[in-house]
Amino acid sequence: MNLHEYQAKEIFRRYGLPVPPGKVVRSADEAAEACHALGGEKFVVKAQIHAGGRGKAGGVKLVDGKEAVRAGARELIGRSLRTHQTGPSGQPVNVVLIESRSEIVKEYYTAIVLDRSQEKPCLLFSGMGGVDIEEVAQKRPEAIHKRTFSASTGLSREVARSILEESTTEMCSSHTSLSASDKEKLTDILVGLAKVFLETDASLVEVNPLGYMRAGNWQIVDAKVRLDDNGLERHPELAALRDPGQEDPREVEAKKFDLSYVGLEGNIGCMVNGAGLAMATMDLIKLAGGEPANFLDVGGGASKEKVTAAFKIILTDPKVRAILVNIFGGIMRCDVIAEGILAAVKEIQLKVPLVVRLEGTKVNEGKEILKKSAIDIISAASLEEAAEKAVSCVRSR
Repeated sequence: MNLHEYQAKEIFRRYGLPVPPGKVVRSADEAAEACHALGGEKFVVKAQIHAGGRGKAGGVKLVDGKEAVRAGARELIGRSLRTHQTGPSGQPVNVVLIESRSEIVKEYYTAIVLDRSQEKPCLLFSGMGGVDIEEVAQKRPEAIHKRTFSASTGLSREVARSILEESTTEMCSSHTSLSASDKEKLTDILVGLAKVFLETDASLVEVNPLGYMRAGNWQIVDAKVRLDDNGLERHPELAALRDPGQEDPREVEAKKFDLSYVGLEGNIGCMVNGAGLAMATMDLIKLAGGEPANFLDVGGGASKEKVTAAFKIILTDPKVRAILVNIFGGIMRCDVIAEGILAAVKEIQLKVPLVVRLEGTKVNEGKEILKKSAIDIISAASLEEAAEKAVSCVRSR
């Protein structure tokens, strides 16, 4: 579950981390009022969406004075902001964050993620932070330093200091040379971010940039937090921060039925049991010359209700021109799935071609049920054949 920047910063503030003064507003008039509360003349107006790349997309505005803040908020609120992370439709801007603006001397990057290969949390740090951090990662990966640490004991100050020492070249520039006191404060920030990561059951805590300011202090200029859905039951106060308006409505609906759904840009809807099988299905559709419209895993215990919901969710995508159902019956019996498919198709009055491939427990019984039905179902013996038939259906239409 992603959090907005302002929500992430509020969590950081509770942990004593240095975030700039700010106000969340929902209208241009509220934005102007926020200026009075914050004081000063220099501000930043930041669109709040669940995506990076806002600055390059015009979603972050550096302005001077109340009227400029008002104009900036008016321009952003109510529009969809499209970045390289949002897809072509963008994401809606319903709120903006107004913050006091100070001069940044140097930008740094830091994050806490899970290193799955070592099964440990990992601290990332670079002295080359800012909007082009992705380019740094591609062209100068050696400039991003890494340290794993124990999830049970947390990030020690010694480990944090060691990554700072390794980053000395990128940390120093012609503009600044960090004092021992500056580095100790930076160590405090890194240790604090790791604490946030562990105590909130996060899968990502990222600060970019972490600014060293003209006034000689540190400031978390931008922040991103992604929470592990599996840990939300331990944090009801964090679960309440979910913003469904930033999520694909189909994904929101899928969660109600414990379905895993991700919308894509193709026109062949996929309904599969098992994440690995779903990925293989999409790959074979691509190999056959088609484009999958979605990833949809109905899980290992799909009921009639789940199957019906899955069909309905797939068909909310107007681009879908055919549906491929690929089921491997392990614990799940193919005859039960066949009955569920027929019941679902009758209920929703399916109007696009349906290709079904069944394999596993009670497969012969399942195929016989589909064969005897009055519904026009295209059967396939293998996954390759199913993919080819689905692509052929789309082309013929």
